Amino acid sequence: MNTSRRALLGASLALPFAASAFAQGAEIGTAARPLKIGGTAGPHSQVLEKVQEIAARDGLVLRIVPFSDYITPNAALAAGDLDANSFQHQPFLDQTIKDRNLPLVAVAKTLIFPMGVYSRKHKKVSDIPNGARVAIPNDPTNGGRALMLLAANGAFKLTPGADFRATVADIVENPKRIRIVELEAAQIPRALDEVEAAAINTNFAVPAGLNPVRDAIALESSDSPYANLIAVHRDNANAPWVKKLVAAYQNDEIKTFVRDTFQGSVVPAF
Repeated sequence: MNTSRRALLGASLALPFAASAFAQGAEIGTAARPLKIGGTAGPHSQVLEKVQEIAARDGLVLRIVPFSDYITPNAALAAGDLDANSFQHQPFLDQTIKDRNLPLVAVAKTLIFPMGVYSRKHKKVSDIPNGARVAIPNDPTNGGRALMLLAANGAFKLTPGADFRATVADIVENPKRIRIVELEAAQIPRALDEVEAAAINTNFAVPAGLNPVRDAIALESSDSPYANLIAVHRDNANAPWVKKLVAAYQNDEIKTFVRDTFQGSVVPAF
């Protein structure tokens, strides 16, 4: 873990939303003890605001805690500073649990955010020139996902059978000698002007003013296997408030909100 990630983890353990800040013994999801749910800023938090509205009708009080990275929300959930989070897909959660032995489980699917390749300089992946620098996320699952998207669009070839676990070592044919630059996913939109192209997660592309449907030069299909999810501590997997939270999220109003707000760049997975 690099210094910035250690700092993020340290910050997560000192979040002002820790359980001690609420009335002792109060039931989770009440005004005295709101259900603390984390999500990355942008589309995830936008949808959670609508979920918050729907949940309130069922007497479930949510407090949304925004994050700007993919590391802190799981650390905060494992530490008890959150009750749930909504920002990641199953492969990412599985890898995090494996790498850090965190006691987390998925309880529901939420949305699919198709990853896109973007460029300020080119209209197609095939236009990317020899020796170009192309940015991808530096976390294991989204990095592999980006490599697969680039390979599917002819940037290079990967080892036969490669999946989301692919790394740059799996690039077996690279006639254009494309150079892969691995960056924190949240930082990639700001680096777009400095590279020839970049693979960007939709939840970071949209806040940066990029429309996946209009601006991406390559985009995952809407049947992407990377459905996002709600995660909780495994001790809470069967808690009554989890069922209420899932019901509020997997609601027809959320489908309508997502369709009207994101115009096809975000797809419900329920």
